[in-house]
Amino acid sequence: MLTLINTNRMAPLVAPIGLDYVAAAARGAGIRTEVLDLAPAADPASALRRHFASARPRLVGVTFRNVDDCFWPSAGWFVPALGETVAAVRALTDAPIVVGGVGFSIFAEEIVRQAGADFGVRGDGEEAVVRLYRELQGSRPRPEAVPGLVWRDGGRLRSNPPAWGEPLAVPAARDAIDNAAYFRLGGQGAVETKRGCDRRCLYCADPLAKGPRVRLRDPREAADEVAALAGQGVDVLHLADSEFNLPRDHATAVCEELVRRGLGRRVRWYAYLAVRPFDAALADAMRRAGCAGINFTADSAAEAMLAAYRQPHGRDEIAQAVRLCRERGMAVMLDLLLGGPDETPATAAETIRFVKRADPDCAGAALGVRIYPHTAMYERLAAGGPLETNPGLRRRYGGPVDLVRPTFYISPALGERPAALVRDLIGGDPRFFEPAEEAAPAAAAEAGAAGYNYNDNTPLVEAISSGARGAYWHILRQMRGGRAADAVPATAKQRRRGEPPAYAGG
Repeated sequence: MLTLINTNRMAPLVAPIGLDYVAAAARGAGIRTEVLDLAPAADPASALRRHFASARPRLVGVTFRNVDDCFWPSAGWFVPALGETVAAVRALTDAPIVVGGVGFSIFAEEIVRQAGADFGVRGDGEEAVVRLYRELQGSRPRPEAVPGLVWRDGGRLRSNPPAWGEPLAVPAARDAIDNAAYFRLGGQGAVETKRGCDRRCLYCADPLAKGPRVRLRDPREAADEVAALAGQGVDVLHLADSEFNLPRDHATAVCEELVRRGLGRRVRWYAYLAVRPFDAALADAMRRAGCAGINFTADSAAEAMLAAYRQPHGRDEIAQAVRLCRERGMAVMLDLLLGGPDETPATAAETIRFVKRADPDCAGAALGVRIYPHTAMYERLAAGGPLETNPGLRRRYGGPVDLVRPTFYISPALGERPAALVRDLIGGDPRFFEPAEEAAPAAAAEAGAAGYNYNDNTPLVEAISSGARGAYWHILRQMRGGRAADAVPATAKQRRRGEPPAYAGG
C-alpha cells in the first residue's frame, strides 16, 4: 500500500492537485493508495496516529507545496514544520518516506537533508512515485532508475535528473481527494494545462520547479479534468499554469476545446498570463471559454525595470491588456514587483502613476524579490560579493545566507523605509494592495493577513466561509467595495471562484 500525505495547512485551504494526480497515477498502475489529508484536520497528530494504527504502507509520500509564503516582510517559513511531520510519521511506521512538490523541487537535496526524509522527487511525481514504489518491492532496489529521485547513499545525498516527463499526460479523474470540500473551504478548484517555462526572467524559479521547457497537455485531457471537477460541483477554477498564454496557440486550443464541450457555460475560471502575447482574438476566445479574470505578470511599467527583470513586454502592451479585458467584462489585475535591482524612487513612481492611468481592477504592489538559487537574480547579486554584505538583503535570520530560508532583496536606493515610500506613492488608492511596513515578524504577519498575502489571511477565509468565490485578488478587491468586472454574487447556485498561489506538484 502507498500512503500519500498532504501537509499544506495554509489558509485558505488549497486543494492538493499534485497529490490528486499522483494518487490517480498510482492507482492506475495497480497500487493500492490511500490519501491522508492533514489540511482540514483539527488535530493533525491524532489524524496521523489513527491512520497508521491500521495502515501498513510500503511507502509514504509527503507533498510539500510551499517552502515559504514568498512574501516580505512576513517571511513565513514552512520547512521546520515539514521536518516535524516527517519525524511524526517515522515514529508511526517503518515505511520509507519520500517528499515531493513544487516548492520542494527548488531545494530538493537541502530539504531532504533538513527534513530527514529517506527520498525526494524533484519534478513531476506521477511516474517517479510509481517507479520508486516498484523498485522498493524488488530484492535489489535501483534508486538510479527513478527519474528525479534524491536518495541517501551512505553518508551523502545523490540525485537523478529531474522528473520532467514528455509528453505530458496527467490523470484527469480528480477523484482522490475531496475537491468539493476544498471548494467550500478554499473557494476554488485548480487545473493545469501544461508545465514548465522556457523564459528566463531575472527572479523566477518556475524553470527550476516545473522544468525549463514548456510541456503541453492535450487540450482534450485538460477539458476532461475541468468536466470532472464540474461534475463534483467545483465550477470555479484557477488555471495553475505559470502563464496560460505561453504558448498562445495552446491557450487558444484549450479555450476552443472548452467551448466545444460546452464547459465555457458551466464553469468560470481565472489564469495567470504574460502581458505578451495577448490580443483581441485570444481575449475573445478566453471569454467564450468562461474566463472571468486575468492576473498579468506586469512587474513594472518603467522601461529600465522591465529590462532589469528581463521582461519582453512594454508599458503600452500593459495598457492594451487592461483595455482588452475591460472591453470584454473580464476582471483584471496587474502584479507588480517593486524593489528589484536598479529600482529607484523615480522608477517606482513611474510604475505607480502608469498603473493608475491604466486603471485595472486592482494591482499588487509586492515589495521585495525572493532570491532563489540558480536564477539570474542570484547570479547578479553573487557577482557583487558575499550576499551577507549586500545592503539590499532582507531576511529574518542571522549568520550565513541560507536561500532555503526566506531571503529577499530590496533596492537600497528606495531608502530606509521602502514600504512607506511605496505607500506614499500609492496615496491610499484602493485599487492597490500595498506593501506592509517592515516591522517585527508578528506585526508584519498581522499586516499581511489583512492585505495581499494569502497565507493565513483571516479576512479572506471569512469571506469564503460567507460565500465569496473568485480569484483571491478578486475577492479581496470586492471586499473593499471597489469596482470589479464580472463580480460573482454569493448565491446558493453560484458560490465559486479561485486562485492557488502555485501548482501543488508531486
